[in-house]
Amino acid sequence: MIHVVAVLTAKSGQRAKLLEAFAENRAAVLAEEGCIEYGATIDAQGVPPSKASFGPDTFVVIEKWETLAHLQAHAVAPHMKAHGEKTRELVESKLIHVLEPV
Repeated sequence: MIHVVAVLTAKSGQRAKLLEAFAENRAAVLAEEGCIEYGATIDAQGVPPSKASFGPDTFVVIEKWETLAHLQAHAVAPHMKAHGEKTRELVESKLIHVLEPV
């Protein structure tokens, strides 16, 4: 299994629009062969901010894929290309961590 932690930071004040676009694309991703989990997360409410907090412009996508080949196919899927083009102007930065169990 492959795990992905993708940290997406929107341009100031644009996280809601970026999350909306994520939600619109999510069903297509979940329908991909090998996709086990694909969901957006934000800092938990009620937890005091800390150095580890992501803040109001960032969200984290938690993904699980059956194999690396499935993840690689996801990266070049037509709906992902369209999503990237649609959201390009909203994104400040992306950090994508690809991990495997030990």
